[in-house]
Amino acid sequence: MQVIEAENLTKRFGKFTAVDSISFDVKEGEIFGFLGANGAGKTTAMRMLCGLIKPTSGQGIVAGYDIKKQSENVKANIGYMSQRFSIYEDLKVWENLRLFAGIYGIPNRKINDRIDELLKRLGFESEKDTLVKSLPLGWKQKLAFLVAIVHEPKVVFLDEPTGGVDPASRRQFWELIYEATDRGITVFVTTHYMEEAEYCNRVSIMVDGRIEAMDSPRNLKNKFEAESMDEVFHKLARKSTRTGD
Repeated sequence: MQVIEAENLTKRFGKFTAVDSISFDVKEGEIFGFLGANGAGKTTAMRMLCGLIKPTSGQGIVAGYDIKKQSENVKANIGYMSQRFSIYEDLKVWENLRLFAGIYGIPNRKINDRIDELLKRLGFESEKDTLVKSLPLGWKQKLAFLVAIVHEPKVVFLDEPTGGVDPASRRQFWELIYEATDRGITVFVTTHYMEEAEYCNRVSIMVDGRIEAMDSPRNLKNKFEAESMDEVFHKLARKSTRTGD
């Protein structure tokens, strides 16, 4: 089953084409890496898929909804996490979870059980009443991920979610991603860490608004005769003429 479908998706700002007719699909439960240098257009593409901006042309279906005609339905059926973390520093851990559970429409009678389940999954029970601003960065990152999937969305968009945290915290974060995909949640992730691209089922690499390559990490390394995804990325990024996203 396809959870994300994009066909000739295009976004122009005046004469500038930020995203130039990209087409791809993402399967249920897949970890799909969406890579590109600054200026490649990946952030604009993600914003279209999240229903935040309308495409200039082309089609997009996310979680069964048209991104142009049903953007509110799209937003209700996805999760989103940015590098800045969508959590409130002056609220306690459980208060953040309760707030977002309500925003995402989880019935009141189910919220407490859902919060307890998530806290147990993360090993956060002892920090339930801790103010978020008191947590280490790695724990804030994990909490932000739980907030993004508190409503068990069909797909979660992660926009450079591991920026600024240490390698051990990044590995622990990816364990949460694997657990989410085991439950059928599809993960669409951008990252600057090329070793993380190795953890994805498939990877696309954008250059100047277009998808220049898309396949499994193993196949991409074979195709470009590279030892790592970092080497693949840099071979493609050399084609770029843009300097900002």
